[in-house]
Amino acid sequence: MKTIFNTAKKVLLGLLPLGLLVMTPFLASCGDDNDDSGSAQMVINKVYLENASAEDSVYDREVSFARLGQLIRLEGSGFTGLKHVYVNGYDTYFNNALMTDNNVWITLNANTPVAKAEASVRNTIQLVKDNATYTYQFTIRASSPSVTSVDNTLPRPGEKVTVYGNNLQETTHLTLPGGVEITEGITSDEDGKWYSFTMPSGVTESGSITSEGANGTAVTPAYFNNDKCYVINFDGKGALGSWSATYQSENLVDDPLGTGRGKVVQLVPQSVLDGDNGGIKAGANSLLWATAGNDSPDDDWSRMFSYIPATTPVDSVALQFDVYVPGSWTGSGQLEFSLQNNLSNYGFGSGGTKYSKDYMTQACVWVPWMDSETGAVSAFTTGNRWQTITIPLSKFGRYTNKDGSYTFQNVVDDRNSGSYRNFVFLLVNSDLEFDTDITHAASLFNEKVYIDNLRIVPISSITVSDF
Repeated sequence: MKTIFNTAKKVLLGLLPLGLLVMTPFLASCGDDNDDSGSAQMVINKVYLENASAEDSVYDREVSFARLGQLIRLEGSGFTGLKHVYVNGYDTYFNNALMTDNNVWITLNANTPVAKAEASVRNTIQLVKDNATYTYQFTIRASSPSVTSVDNTLPRPGEKVTVYGNNLQETTHLTLPGGVEITEGITSDEDGKWYSFTMPSGVTESGSITSEGANGTAVTPAYFNNDKCYVINFDGKGALGSWSATYQSENLVDDPLGTGRGKVVQLVPQSVLDGDNGGIKAGANSLLWATAGNDSPDDDWSRMFSYIPATTPVDSVALQFDVYVPGSWTGSGQLEFSLQNNLSNYGFGSGGTKYSKDYMTQACVWVPWMDSETGAVSAFTTGNRWQTITIPLSKFGRYTNKDGSYTFQNVVDDRNSGSYRNFVFLLVNSDLEFDTDITHAASLFNEKVYIDNLRIVPISSITVSDF
């Protein structure tokens, strides 16, 4: 009987050809496993996860929970005559030809309710025969929770942080870098798309946020509270460049929200907004905001290799910055970044933002008021708060080439090989041609846009194993 049982298990897991399925009719008539009356009391003793791809060849392991889509084996007794299996109240298919009196295999259907299951049946497996019902308490989870982004990754105490992702329902426990734990004041979306909390004081370490919720553990990329790889924060980390084409230190302003960020950039200084033109005219650009470049050791980014390995792929490294837009930014104005001071053309779709085999292109344009997929326009505002923006380095110029295996080492080498390794950004106010059918004509730009805390961060996702 043991040989036949193992054969059936391997057929279920796809380990043996389907032709061996001819052995399965014997399963219902093997000695003590058979109870033709179907009247025996049902009992589940253990639940096993069936894993055909297990690297350690352990295809069958006992578990205390299972996720939608997984194949599990119920081990117990009295299963002969089983008519229905309900998981969280959902009538779940099982193959009675591959069932014994002691074992039932079921795949947890993707339509099984989890967070929205009725309280009376949530986290239960119910077995039903003609004249008997048995209920077993067992934790059912949706797919593993995951994180897609974090808004406000360098928050001040008292500021709100929101973590976005999937299956983050009922988040109840957070561990911040340095072991700081949060169990109160956590809000989470009933559809699992986000959770939020208030930044406590006393968090001095950087790294990941670990969350515990209804569907298990999720971990953010290691960029929370992380400014170790600063570009410039306008308060002593990084040096501000100063020449005729730049705004200078006297153009910096105090954080208008008073969060404790110190000095920040007003992208278009107030003196320009108050000037004769009332802002940046259509077709014109602002001056540059720039780091000191060749004159500063801070602009040799090889210093960052201690935190981000040189071999890290460019799509796992990003530029992050904080932005505050109290008004309504829409229809005109583009924020352009360049990893070195070599721009000769500007704006969305310009040569500096594209791959070139002949030129060192290291620019990227951020247009918050335009949908990058459709070109549709909608107003952008951060309301009464600072917001974190994350742009992978794979969005910059030459690193957009999908055929290139670029690493962070390439980015640093390219910057250091340039004549002017200043990191620069500016407001570009040219017409924006999204495609041949959609063009957004520029108009006078007079919005207040504040920028702070430019830094390079690792953005590799972190997968948490159930085992």
